[in-house]
Amino acid sequence: MDRLSAMNMFVRVVETGSFSAVAKELNSTQPTISKNIAELELWLGAKLLTRSTRSLRLTETGTDYYERCVAILQDVEEAEQVVGLLQTQPKGLVRVSAVVAFGRLHIVPRLQAFFDQYPDIKVDLRLNDRVVDLVEEGIDVAFRMGELPDSNLIARKLCASPVVTVASPGYLKINGTPNHPSDLRYHNYIVYSDAGRREEMAFQEDGAPFYVRVEGNLATNNTEAMRAALISGLGISRGPRWLIGDAIANGDLVEILPDYQPDAMSIHTVYSSGRHLPSKVRCFIDFFTAQFKGCSLICGCADEGL
Repeated sequence: MDRLSAMNMFVRVVETGSFSAVAKELNSTQPTISKNIAELELWLGAKLLTRSTRSLRLTETGTDYYERCVAILQDVEEAEQVVGLLQTQPKGLVRVSAVVAFGRLHIVPRLQAFFDQYPDIKVDLRLNDRVVDLVEEGIDVAFRMGELPDSNLIARKLCASPVVTVASPGYLKINGTPNHPSDLRYHNYIVYSDAGRREEMAFQEDGAPFYVRVEGNLATNNTEAMRAALISGLGISRGPRWLIGDAIANGDLVEILPDYQPDAMSIHTVYSSGRHLPSKVRCFIDFFTAQFKGCSLICGCADEGL
């Protein structure tokens, strides 16, 4: 038994709460992970985990051993970096999840700069407009938009993206430009269906919220389709600046009703709550935090950026 590998497996099982998730993460099998943990317990002469069909729980001894394992693994990683075993650079695969359009517009264009800075890190970018389970799908870090539900994930805010109402110049030429959100009831409103019930849209006037009923002939759960429909002149809708900021800048879309928009949409990175955050993941998060700080197409500020 490789004790260091077994310790790493034990730490990841504790942090994910799942043997199968760790097996997927390490390209192994669930029986192999279970066998290594069992051999570790046998070698220590102590029970580390109590297992049921639904959950894993640390024993008192297991809690103490977990904390010591985390410290040891961090010391090993730092020692490897010091002696040059990682060639002074973090390395390995980082699995990343993001909304489709956000990945295409704002992650992919920055990857070359990331690879230039970290040539030994590889990125597996998985784009999907649904919210994925990081543990079940073996994701190291995900980009999440809007209010975050309560969870065991750790969140790091990157920036906030203004929410804007837009339409194409061609659509507005034919159908007119609304002067007040209440005018939207007379327009073809494109609905982003993954945001829940959207028959009424929230706006603000003089600091107070109010709601306008909207409807149209197109609903979609895909951010790319939403963007394409707006640029094609199929209707009016509202979206975050990160999705349509470049289209506004080049004239494909026109921002309307700027005085009535709701609060900006927060953008976070989220990752599992285990205390052992690999340096490769930390480098990825730090890089994109710096990239998105003060970006114009996301944050709406004057500086160049997303």
